[in-house]
Amino acid sequence: MSLKSKLNVLPENTEESIGRFPSWLHRSIPSGGKIAETNRILSELGLNTVCEEAKCPNRMECYSHNTATFLALGKSCTRACGFCDIDFTKSPKAPDVNEPQKIADAVKALKLKHVVITMVARDDLEDKGSFAMAAIIKRVKLCNPLVTLEVLVSDFSFQKESIEEIVNAAPDIFNHNLETVERLTPRIRHVATYRRSLEVLKYVKTLNPSMVTKSGMMLGLGETSEEVLQSIEDCKAIGLDILTLGQYLQASRLKIPVKEFVTPEKFKMYEEYALSIGIKEVFSGPFVRSSYHAFDVKKNLDEKLLKESLI
Repeated sequence: MSLKSKLNVLPENTEESIGRFPSWLHRSIPSGGKIAETNRILSELGLNTVCEEAKCPNRMECYSHNTATFLALGKSCTRACGFCDIDFTKSPKAPDVNEPQKIADAVKALKLKHVVITMVARDDLEDKGSFAMAAIIKRVKLCNPLVTLEVLVSDFSFQKESIEEIVNAAPDIFNHNLETVERLTPRIRHVATYRRSLEVLKYVKTLNPSMVTKSGMMLGLGETSEEVLQSIEDCKAIGLDILTLGQYLQASRLKIPVKEFVTPEKFKMYEEYALSIGIKEVFSGPFVRSSYHAFDVKKNLDEKLLKESLI
């Protein structure tokens, strides 16, 4: 039986009440001095993390390994997406001119090998925040030359000059999330569109074919298996290198409710399908988030590309 056929016989999403978390979404809370150390470094430098602002369920695990995903350009977003718990405002504070050096210092203090920097959407700025993000990339790389760097950025309203600004700053990975399937995008995302997000990732490859592109999606929002498979195929069509798939969890009662707790078996099937059609690296599972285990994902991709080059 093909993967598509197997997915078709699994239960689809329902509109019924979800109730308690299933067993596969229960996990122990890590402990240790590294959590306190990570919190101290971030606090002393006055830095924001998407881990805290978006209430990521993995943040204690990541902190226990001296890692975090930096949230740049403030902690208030100009978009009010239905899934995200980051604060919304139409007029956020101006970006901190010292932020590039603060993040560079944190990367050094945390002894990171791979750093992930994401951003709030800054539709209030003419360049949508691209200049400030590029400055952060350049400063981090200058102060930490051995670090690999991944950015998770907005769509910049598909301003090509803004996308070019980021690509020219030369991050190792350019990440921009689709978040959900095309049908659900208008309800889940405030301003961004499904097709425009694909165009952003496609344009990056046009500018620099060797730049690694990455995207992620949340499952359990009411999508069907066929829609997820179509999204995976759309990602392959624009040359995406890395895809992450994880379980959506409602951050607060004001956010869109969970429609399905997707089973680990189903996540595995999606992963197998994505790999089978040629997406190079796929990280799929209930606890997966776009930047979760980002270093391991990057390492796996590098190993696969090295093997390909030797064949």
